[in-house]
Amino acid sequence: MRTVEWNRDKVCLIDQRVLPAEYRVLQLETPKEVAWAIRDMAVRGAPAIGAAAAFGLALAARRSPARDRAGLWRDLEEAAAVLRAARPTAVNLAWALQRVLNRVAAESDPQGMRAAALAEAQAIADEDVAINRRLGEIGAALIPDGATILHHCNTGALATVDYGTALGVIRTAHEQGKRVHVLVDETRPLLQGARLTAWELQQLGIPFTLIADNAAGHFLRTGQVDIVLVGADRVAANGDVANKIGTYKLAVVAKENGVPFYPCVPTSTIDLSTPTGDDIPIEERPAEEVTDLTFRGKPIAPAGVRVANPAFDITPHRYVTGIITENGIAYPPFTVTLKRVVLSTPKRNKDAAATAPSC
Repeated sequence: MRTVEWNRDKVCLIDQRVLPAEYRVLQLETPKEVAWAIRDMAVRGAPAIGAAAAFGLALAARRSPARDRAGLWRDLEEAAAVLRAARPTAVNLAWALQRVLNRVAAESDPQGMRAAALAEAQAIADEDVAINRRLGEIGAALIPDGATILHHCNTGALATVDYGTALGVIRTAHEQGKRVHVLVDETRPLLQGARLTAWELQQLGIPFTLIADNAAGHFLRTGQVDIVLVGADRVAANGDVANKIGTYKLAVVAKENGVPFYPCVPTSTIDLSTPTGDDIPIEERPAEEVTDLTFRGKPIAPAGVRVANPAFDITPHRYVTGIITENGIAYPPFTVTLKRVVLSTPKRNKDAAATAPSC
């Protein structure tokens, strides 16, 4: 199934908290449940979060008892506020919610508003799959046969509705017959590389080696990496990139050793209204995500230890070789090229119909 789907008035999503030990599908029935799933990282990855939030708003429209337009609009705005607050850094969340609200605002009656909310949410999900495939084709052109690719966090189908961004580039290169090998950062503290990326690469039959985060510098310095690919949760107008914690030092070491560094993002992740990375809010995650990790069945940290657990860091644009999107690759100066790739996004067919894939 897709990472996020709509079925019979429920939002169905793969519970990423329990992979790879267990494959579990959650069925969510209220916007608050969707917000919880986003906040608790049962669903994660900027595109997947956006699609989940959009479907959450469609749930709000279906669940609202309002019989008039004004009452339904109030319920949708309240649900949007709850969903928007679930995670602050990923711009796709607010983008998807606003897109659904804009579509609903054009309708004059509650029935049309409910239909429009679901249609727009489904369109966001369907478009994400097509966007990722285009992005994969564009990015794969940078991957030579026999390349070793360093990858951070998880950017595969699990982080999107389907197919993936940076991992989608790797997947496309593999499907083209290129012999690629992936060095997978474990990506602490939630180990999304070890738990999710490694699992996805295994399913796809793509050769990989799991490495500790702190080993990445060794492989870069010794010439064992041809290219670094990562995702992003938000890209500022100047090309600064917010991504999973640890991305910044990876980019710095890559540049020091002459290895190209490419974030791979849909244009919906590019936020032209945010001037620089300093303007992007950085989410602080619970201390338990660090202290509850164990080694040989024992806690890795002493009880009561103080923890700082930022979920993301900012990579300044000077360390970014280029940014791969579905509309092409943006190279410096990013203030010019990012605007160009965003503005070249074709307008969506406004009459896109909603479908209901099975969970």
